[in-house]
Amino acid sequence: MNPVKVNDKISIGAGPLTVIGGPCVAESMEICVQIAERMKEICAKLGLNYIFKASFDKANRSSVKSFRGEGMERGLEILSTVKKKFNLSALTDVHESSQAAQCAEVVDILQIPAFLCRQTDLLVACGETGKPVNIKKGQFMAPKGMAGAVEKVRSTGNNKVMLTERGTSFGYNNLVVDMRSLAIMREIGVPVIFDATHSVQLPGGLGNASGGQREFILPLARAAAAVGIDAIFMEVHPDPSRALSDGPNSLDFKAAEDLLTQIRKIHELK
Repeated sequence: MNPVKVNDKISIGAGPLTVIGGPCVAESMEICVQIAERMKEICAKLGLNYIFKASFDKANRSSVKSFRGEGMERGLEILSTVKKKFNLSALTDVHESSQAAQCAEVVDILQIPAFLCRQTDLLVACGETGKPVNIKKGQFMAPKGMAGAVEKVRSTGNNKVMLTERGTSFGYNNLVVDMRSLAIMREIGVPVIFDATHSVQLPGGLGNASGGQREFILPLARAAAAVGIDAIFMEVHPDPSRALSDGPNSLDFKAAEDLLTQIRKIHELK
């Protein structure tokens, strides 16, 4: 497995566990600054690497009336400010191939949303930027099938590819995590990330929005750490009940620190 270097600061797949955390969507500058500051403190205290994440647009919301974000220009401005203010690396979603180059000028990791993990033009465009690319495994994909997505990025000469497990569709409005997928995707030769919060999402479970089962985030994260992961992805918000996207499966700061305290100990046992 080839570790992925992010800005020569962090090596995902070697050294301490990496935490990729932040709000589902960049709601505002104030919220993002608050989250980045607190999560950086928590991770520093625990000796973990930290990468800030936020989406400038959530293009696949359940309802056309749902909040999608501040748009790419304002969203990238927020991400740039957070990076500079706290000396952090940052990740954001890219939904269209035309967005890749502009996003790569600001963030350090380009992320392919799960629903788009087979989109060849998008994968190639992100690969061509030379930035690390994190591909979320589609809810409809077998873990072995993600080798094709990895190869599409590698076809550009970019070998900085990671895969993320975020649950598999299990009937209507439900997801299940097959922990075998973490080991299977590791065999592809890339760092593996566990998305602890999206994995408990109930897609469209509230009718016009997705629900979530926050109570299962910790046990699933512990199981993933025991199987073996290189990073953990989590949505964090000061007040999940007020989050404008994915509140039901987001963690507040105390819950995030408690989770990371436990899974760090498990990760260090390997």
